[in-house]
Amino acid sequence: MPDFMSSENLLLQNGRSYQVHGNSTRLLVLGEVLWDLFDHSLRLGGAPLNFSAHAKRLGHNPLLISAVGNDDLGDRTIQCMSGLGIDTKFLQKTSQYKTGTARVELGPGDRTRFVISRPAAYDAVSVSDEQIQTLKTWAPRWFYYGTLFSSLREGKASLDRLLAALPDCSRFYDLNLRPGSDSPELVSQLLAAADVVKLNHEEVEAVHRFCGLPVGKEAFCREGSARYGWTAICVTLGARGCAMLCGDEYLEVGGHAVDVADPVGAGDAFAAAFLHGLLCHWSAAKIAAFANRVGALVASRHGAIPDWTMEEVVEL
Repeated sequence: MPDFMSSENLLLQNGRSYQVHGNSTRLLVLGEVLWDLFDHSLRLGGAPLNFSAHAKRLGHNPLLISAVGNDDLGDRTIQCMSGLGIDTKFLQKTSQYKTGTARVELGPGDRTRFVISRPAAYDAVSVSDEQIQTLKTWAPRWFYYGTLFSSLREGKASLDRLLAALPDCSRFYDLNLRPGSDSPELVSQLLAAADVVKLNHEEVEAVHRFCGLPVGKEAFCREGSARYGWTAICVTLGARGCAMLCGDEYLEVGGHAVDVADPVGAGDAFAAAFLHGLLCHWSAAKIAAFANRVGALVASRHGAIPDWTMEEVVEL
């Protein structure tokens, strides 16, 4: 079993967070904050926020750039983010649009359909000169972005401005493709801008159509890395685990059988664990095993950002 709780880590102290190497990596996160609408519940979500929450639990310091509406859900978002320990100073508030929502339709296995209302408050995000200077001073080490936020002109402009302003910041692209927000031109540009990429097996098929990369997992990873210069790429395979290329090392690692409560957020937890392993300079095998466990644990619980502990990851 990989040693996830070795002396290089400081184990969970308060049930919610722990540190790695005694340091907290600064992560800039850009994208949507929204509420997932289930048949009988309403839960805070959005891939960038989910990623931020799990990265925070892993001891890092995410700063999320997004926006909420001037409404009740916006107020609840701010309250919940503060409770999760996520810095809200770059969370904007707008009267232009309502706080984002997504209707969640759970299918068999890990298949989930999202019906996303657009435009939403996060589509009104703007980045000022003063904020750019603040971010330059803060000097994040990594910049996380996805596809949905950038699919409208305003979001793409904000992303491009941040990429240009922070040229030394490593870039993590989690595709999270959604119907109507997945143009081939946009995805190709975002892939080319990335240093590390995470996507699922269905998205491999989409990128194959968009960019002509091979559809076989290893060939896809190797040719994509050669073409775009990625230092690492991971393809999640649901309950079957993942395929990963780190440097020149390719491997496939099986998943963990759990009773799935709902799969929403499991991929975002996986992404945070994947980056965490890279930051810890773990081997590809250790990163894959850890990310698989974290993703499975989150899938076994309701909501995208349930409580979980490192002990539970090890015990899984």
